[in-house]
Amino acid sequence: MKKSEAALRDAYPHFLQIATRWMDNDVYAHVNNVVYYSYFDTVVNEYLLRNDVLDFGNSPTIGLVVETQCNYFSSIAFPERIDAGLRVTRLGSSSVRYDIGLFREGETEAAAQGHFVHVYVDRETRRPASLTEVMRAALAPLATNTV
Repeated sequence: MKKSEAALRDAYPHFLQIATRWMDNDVYAHVNNVVYYSYFDTVVNEYLLRNDVLDFGNSPTIGLVVETQCNYFSSIAFPERIDAGLRVTRLGSSSVRYDIGLFREGETEAAAQGHFVHVYVDRETRRPASLTEVMRAALAPLATNTV
């Protein structure tokens, strides 16, 4: 996908609706760019928690974000609700690339889209750890062949 092309809603197999908050807006009356990354983090972690592959306090492995990127196509502003679309475009031995599209409620073209890469590491040593079969099975429904 080219940077200048907004993704379409049907490119994402999972969605989470997120309500924007008053504090998300900046002085230009739209959601500040840094908040988009919070939305990215929210949809990924919500999916992992709901699929029982993430336990913040006790998981022997944790995902560290090592790369992020976002393209902005149109503004989002409070009090809009957005649908955060999620897909996995790369599943490595110890890393996952999550692609996220942020859509205004009911719109088919992303207002913003981007990705981040988690490298999974041992909680104590911070050395790379292989993805478990349970994690791979949870991520399989999100996998696409776009990267």
